[in-house]
Amino acid sequence: MTNADHPGTWHKVPLAHLPTPLEPLPALSRALGGPEIWVKRDDCTGLAGGGNKARKLEYLMAEALARKADRIVTAGGIQSNHARQTAAAAARLGLRCTLVLTDSVPGRGTAYHGSANLLLDRLFGADIRLYEGSADPDAAMAEVAASHAAEGERPYVIPVGGSNAVGARAYVDAAAELADQAAMLGQPFSHVILATGSGGTHAGLALGLAACDPAIPVIGISVSRARDAATERVRTLVESTAALIGVKRDPEILVDDRFVGPGYGLPTEAMREAVGLAARTEGLLLDPVYTGKAMAGLIALVREGRLAQGDRVLFWHTGGSVALFAYDEVFAEKR
Repeated sequence: MTNADHPGTWHKVPLAHLPTPLEPLPALSRALGGPEIWVKRDDCTGLAGGGNKARKLEYLMAEALARKADRIVTAGGIQSNHARQTAAAAARLGLRCTLVLTDSVPGRGTAYHGSANLLLDRLFGADIRLYEGSADPDAAMAEVAASHAAEGERPYVIPVGGSNAVGARAYVDAAAELADQAAMLGQPFSHVILATGSGGTHAGLALGLAACDPAIPVIGISVSRARDAATERVRTLVESTAALIGVKRDPEILVDDRFVGPGYGLPTEAMREAVGLAARTEGLLLDPVYTGKAMAGLIALVREGRLAQGDRVLFWHTGGSVALFAYDEVFAEKR
């Protein structure tokens, strides 16, 4: 496999503030009365409010530029963090951007349909195409990209979440970054916990940690899919990413799907508790779609005794707190 086969694959454009901080959460650890909990602050990547997609976009945008693209096309839900950061990256690099946004979370209010991430998408100058929740985002992106190409543009399509082998490679790098930080601090970890959605972050970390420290389980808390479907999605991405970077590893893929609740983006009481607890104990902002449900999973694993005293657990914060402003009614004080 060469650069000619995958233009831009081995290059990045600088978009993220790296390395991101690695911090202890002593007050949260005390409140839960179990393991020592730390957080990897990928909410601090800087681009457009931060989040994990900045790492992926460094590789994806490099490939787009190598292919002489002048327009980026990607997709997500109306409150997609990925769409927000993609629009910002395109603006920074002087590329036009079209966002295919599906109204895939039922029962949301006015703020959801006009504020938070969607407001920022507009500020970044994105061309926003709104679709019903039942729309197929891949088919919609293909149609939109074809229409741009017919107008003489050179579109580059980024999959939902930036989750393909090129994007997931960034989290192989991130695993090595974590290993270096842990070694400098003398803080080995027993578990890594993160939200699993489109799967690229989970796949890259599992693949990368399999080289750095294969004894560390990476536990994905699914925010959208049943365990088998999420596991298969992550495994497929592990295989394609391993092939891209030329390694042979087969990490165990661990997914817990008990915290999805009624569906993607739909609030749960466990999520609400987790967001509130992180805020009150550590001043740490999570989000209602991804990290809030992932932290709910971590809390449950502690309460079940599966994460216990003597463990040192790393929570990988993938960002997304901008979305809190689209869910204001969920966090309104109960009277």
